[in-house]
Amino acid sequence: MPVSSKSSNAWLRKALSVIAAGAAVLSLTACGGMKTADQVAGNTDASSANGTCPTDVNNDFTGIVRVGWQAIPNADLVVKDQKLLESCLPKATIKWSQFNSGADVLQAFGAKSLDIALLGSSPSVKAVSGPLNLPVQVVWINDVIGEAESLVTQAQGVSSIKDLKGKTIAVPFGSTSHFSLLSALSEAGLTESDVKLVNLDPDKMPAAWERKEIDAAWVWDPVLSQLKEKGGTTVTSSAETAKTGAPTYDLELADSTFIKDNPAVLDTWTAVENHAVQQVKKADDKAVDSIAVQLNVKPDQVRQQLKGYTYLDAAEQAKAFDDLPGVFSKTAEFLKSQGGLDTVASSYDSALYTDAIQKASK
Repeated sequence: MPVSSKSSNAWLRKALSVIAAGAAVLSLTACGGMKTADQVAGNTDASSANGTCPTDVNNDFTGIVRVGWQAIPNADLVVKDQKLLESCLPKATIKWSQFNSGADVLQAFGAKSLDIALLGSSPSVKAVSGPLNLPVQVVWINDVIGEAESLVTQAQGVSSIKDLKGKTIAVPFGSTSHFSLLSALSEAGLTESDVKLVNLDPDKMPAAWERKEIDAAWVWDPVLSQLKEKGGTTVTSSAETAKTGAPTYDLELADSTFIKDNPAVLDTWTAVENHAVQQVKKADDKAVDSIAVQLNVKPDQVRQQLKGYTYLDAAEQAKAFDDLPGVFSKTAEFLKSQGGLDTVASSYDSALYTDAIQKASK
């Protein structure tokens, strides 16, 4: 089917209408049947057992935790693959559901279908700004995005983003890549009307690329690597837009009511993520294998992908959280100037929940 072009404002209107109506999540996919790294390696003893809990086991919580994840190489995938939450919350039911982008996660939070999930910093800002004003808070920094999100092209004669004027560029609307693309266009003196923007989920990009329906795409791994393998060349990256004042992150947001009702679960969740990110920072073999299985790629590819991000442990995040309100304000101002927000909050301090990180950092 030919790819159709839509404006970012049209996407926002559509997303808002879905949330306002309390519609069911459209892109939610349960992934409970995926094999773990242990199972792939032939460790049959791991087929039904949970991992070893790296922190105090929480036997008090007996409810459900609905976790949203994305195919991004970070500690979330280690926690999921090694069943660390299941081992530390043995009486709880952990429901993992995959999303293609932050736009889908926004709809799920709006429909009250999630308790905690990964979102890029751009959709996170949209979540806590008008008109959405969703009752969610940032509880963790999954990673600082660098060259792992890049703009690649298959068009000839393109050496800078200015050369893409009039070309078709695919990007998941509402994502950090979308924000970085708009920032890069603005920095180059262009607007989104100077190019043809196409709202496309990452998993749909390779086919559109092969059919020559798109000239370029701003996306993350593993799709980024796939497009490079198909002849794509890098034009710029999120590392470059960060240098011009538009840094991006992958963040974990949690429903505010869930946080208030279950602070001990957040303590457990944060301790588990902190354990996993230590593995990721060292590119530990077990962590790499876990991420490789969850992304369905080879371990060597994971090691290469990890170089495109910066990972922070709890102690580093305790300091980094001090900068987030300012980052959110700058991001919100830019998004408002692009028509992506109605209002910018006077302060984003209340959008952060730091209690669990402070405990995990000690």
